[in-house]
Amino acid sequence: MSEQDGGAKSPVITIKKYANRRLYNTATSSYVTLDHLAEMVKEGAEFVVTDAKTGEDITRSVLTQIIVEQEGKGQNLLPIKFLRQIIGFYGDSLGGLLPRYLESSMEQFSQNESHMRKAMQETFKGLFPMTRLEDMGKQNMALFENAMKMFNPFGAIRNAAPPAPDAPAAGPAKSDDIDALRAQLNAMQSQLEKLVKGSSGA
Repeated sequence: MSEQDGGAKSPVITIKKYANRRLYNTATSSYVTLDHLAEMVKEGAEFVVTDAKTGEDITRSVLTQIIVEQEGKGQNLLPIKFLRQIIGFYGDSLGGLLPRYLESSMEQFSQNESHMRKAMQETFKGLFPMTRLEDMGKQNMALFENAMKMFNPFGAIRNAAPPAPDAPAAGPAKSDDIDALRAQLNAMQSQLEKLVKGSSGA
């Protein structure tokens, strides 16, 4: 049984497998696939699979089918050497000890995995908090916009929103700004012409 919030234990779900290989979830009264069962395993849901006709517990064989399907999708978690060793233990006198050893090893690995995930989350949270990343993004966007205005000063003025109807007419200050920008542009153009003449005369 799996524990949910508050320590309550949820009942074990029964999955019935019919002769046509269809799987029926008795808890949701719906047919499911092996992918659904794989998700249930990842979510920690406890279930048993029984033969709909005989009532035989076939959970082990169905879980094995799930592993075969997952391995066939490209993410290979079981090394070939490990699979050969597992096969070699079938019929061996020590084979009865292997299930308990593997179960204990996987439980220990799962505990270490949980600690490792938590440690990584705390580490990256301290180094790269989300608020910091958002601030960096805003700063980068502001710098980009300012750079575009510097390269195209008159385009920025043309794209600016028009003044409100009741706004006072632009005073000398705005005219002076435009004259200053034009003067800067003329100076840059003059310098460019000098460079071109100098290079052609070389």
